[in-house]
Formats: sequence, C-alpha cells, structure tokens
Amino acid sequence: MSFPVTRLRRLRKSAATRNMIRETMLRGANLVMPLFVRHGKNISNPVGSMPGNYQFSVDRLTEHCSMLAGKGVQAVLLFGIPDQKDETGEIASSPDGIVQQAIRSVKKENPEMFVIADVCNCEYTVHGHCGTILSGDVDNDSTIATLARQSASLAEAGADMIAPSDMMDGRVAAIRKELDSKGFHNLPVMSYSAKYSSAFYGPFREAAESAPKFGDRATYQMDPANKDEALREIGLDIEEGADIVMVKPALSYLDVINEVKSNFNIPVAAYNVSGEFSMVKAAAEKGWIDERRIVREILTSIKRAGADIIISYHTQDIITEL
Repeated sequence: MSFPVTRLRRLRKSAATRNMIRETMLRGANLVMPLFVRHGKNISNPVGSMPGNYQFSVDRLTEHCSMLAGKGVQAVLLFGIPDQKDETGEIASSPDGIVQQAIRSVKKENPEMFVIADVCNCEYTVHGHCGTILSGDVDNDSTIATLARQSASLAEAGADMIAPSDMMDGRVAAIRKELDSKGFHNLPVMSYSAKYSSAFYGPFREAAESAPKFGDRATYQMDPANKDEALREIGLDIEEGADIVMVKPALSYLDVINEVKSNFNIPVAAYNVSGEFSMVKAAAEKGWIDERRIVREILTSIKRAGADIIISYHTQDIITEL
C-alpha cells in the first residue's frame, strides 16, 4: 500500500523502534587497530599527519596494547619500522626483526590479544618499494620467495594471522605453502587482495617511513578505475588459499566491497586507511564536523557495504561506544 496508509516515518518516531529494526550493527569485534613499532626503548613518536597515532618502541607498544585490551579492542595489525634496511626486504625475515620482537612481547603480556602481522617489504627496503628491484621494477617471483620466508618467521614469533599486502601475483600460494611446510597449517592468511594504487595512503607512508624513493606502485597495485579486476584478484587469492580477502582503501571502494561480498562466500575485510582517517581528524580540528557521529557513520557504511572486518585507526576512539 502507499501513502497515506503506509508511513515509513512511524518506525522512526522513537529510539526504541529505530534500534529494534536497525539493519546494520557495528560491533567492537568487527574492528582491528593498526599500530606501528620501531626499535628503541621508551619511544612514542607522534605521527604528525595522524593525530593520536604513534611510532612505538616494543615496550611502549606492549603497554598500549594492554590499554587497548582494557577498552575492548580484540585485534591489532602490526607494521614494523626497522633500524636498518636492505635491497630486498630480507631483513624482515630475521627472528629478531622488529615485528617479531613486538609479537612476542604483546602475546606475553596480552595472550588474548589477536595479533595480525602485515607482510610486505616497503618498510624494509632502501628504495621503499614492495620487493626486489630488477630492471627498474619490482620482480614478482623473487619477491614472493622473500614474502614467504617473512611470513614463516612471523608465524614462528607467534602471530595469530598473516596479512600479505604487497600485491605480487601468486604470493598467497607461496605463503600458504611455506607456512604449511613449517607446520602452521591452521594459521590463517588475510590477503590484501584488492589493494588500489591510492592517494589515500600518504599519512601511512609518514608513519611507516615507507614512501618509494622513485616512481610509484602503479605496476603492482590496482588502478582505482577498475572493479572487475578486483573480482579476478579476489578469485585468484581464494584459489591460492586465502582465508579472508581485503579491499583497500574502503570509502572510495564501497561498491567493490559490496561486489566482493555478493560474489564470494568468504569473510571480507576492508581497510579504512590513513588518508581517510586524517581527513576526518583535520576537519574535526577545524570544528567543521561532529567527529564522533562522522566516525560511526563511516564505519557503519563500510559494514553495510559488506565488510566483516574493518581495519581502522578510529578503533581506539570508537571502541568504548560499541
């Protein structure tokens, strides 16, 4: 029936009815907090372009994770900033690597905290690209061998999940094979399957000290104009053994998140990235927006689009309200 018999505003009249029929529910368990760790002691270096975020030394990172756990955060995603870099990123495979140290420390003090280890080489290479450079570009096959060794090292340190973010072809299969050969059959892989070559990553590159020294990453990250290609990437990663697939960034790619969720029967993650976060913080500082309402609306939109897991720098601020 139509108006005046049907009046949809009837169910919006009270908070009780709005809550009862709300279609999309955002929960703390959906959220993951990204964190940055570097060598040293008693270090909490503020990231200028990302208010409220820091480069932590292992001791301070561990303390911060304890605080997050107290707030209700269940999962963190770790990025490392090494004290030395090399040409291939092989340094990230060291048992004494910065993320390996952080995993052991966090798990010792907070054994229930779910620790996800990002796997990529951009923070660890002198040139800032995601793998070994040959003939002026990242060489795919030598890079995936490095990523597989890095993944095994992080698993041995106690990571609860491995998250390759490099966008090399075939890296999920190589990582899965390496993990299984080391006995980590039950360790899940969350693949950055549709990672776009985006302008929204700028603040992250300050935080992780990972900006490329030449060129860009367009030869291995996805063209922002492409959606069908994302579905091909997702399908390939699932065939190779990915347990969770990710779309990154989130806000400009809600249509991609929705397509992935509609086409594949697999958990979907979305990364609400640094540029998206920093724009909100900058506008809130100017008094132009209501930060609390905006953040909830943004995260709910990502969940509504189909994301089961949302990686967001807003996690530590919004978690107590969920």
